[in-house]
Amino acid sequence: MNRTRFLTLLGLSSFTFSGKKVMAEDLIKPETHLFKDDGIIPNSKHPLLHYHKVFLDRNSAGASWLEQHFAKNNWTNSWRNGVYPFHHYHSTSHEVLGIYNGSALLFLGGEKGAKVKVEAGDIIVIPAGVGHKNLGSSADFGVVGAYPDGRNWDVMRGQPGDRPKADERIAALPVPDFDPFSGKNGGLIELWNQVEKK
Repeated sequence: MNRTRFLTLLGLSSFTFSGKKVMAEDLIKPETHLFKDDGIIPNSKHPLLHYHKVFLDRNSAGASWLEQHFAKNNWTNSWRNGVYPFHHYHSTSHEVLGIYNGSALLFLGGEKGAKVKVEAGDIIVIPAGVGHKNLGSSADFGVVGAYPDGRNWDVMRGQPGDRPKADERIAALPVPDFDPFSGKNGGLIELWNQVEKK
């Protein structure tokens, strides 16, 4: 069962711990993946975050929940579709993908990266520069994508001449003010800001 939904059913969508109000989302820690520049795909100093099975709704209800939840955390300019079947990255924005139907095997981080299965209920937060490619998906695979502050996004395919301009755009992007799933606490707020302090 979805941990957030389970805690909500127990009446614990939020509770007070040591004088601090804690939301159920704060208790869920994402799996992290860190990919180095491979000479073609720049990747990122920030880890990609993979939240496993963090929401229950499916089909259009799941897509709507994702759009609303992301928007609540200021990740907008959303769309519904899938993931391109070729290595690509974004240099003008970070990206979140919420899987509301089906499953897919994604190749993350370029040819020297990792193959990661995603399925309905998962959310992945992809830092600008990190490569992603769909290696194969179920017929019903459905994704909602969104961007911090509703940023416009580009599609970079690791072509000659993309860099160093793409690197400069990536380096200029700020850490978002909110994690698209957990909001103001945890997730990228904690993990990416730790990287910035080093």
